[in-house]
Amino acid sequence: MTTTEKLRAMEELWEDLARTPADIPVPDWHREVLEQRQASAASGDARFHPWGDVKQRLRNR
Repeated sequence: MTTTEKLRAMEELWEDLARTPADIPVPDWHREVLEQRQASAASGDARFHPWGDVKQRLRNR
């Protein structure tokens, strides 16, 4: 397969999976991380940065 064909196949697979997100298993540790992050945001302990600033910092590395 060419790179273009591979990318098209990946896109088709992703679109198919996205149609039924409830069918995709989520590991317990993913749920735990999400719960921790939600609690941190709710308590005001989380720090957020504008996406443009984050992209610039990553480019500058």
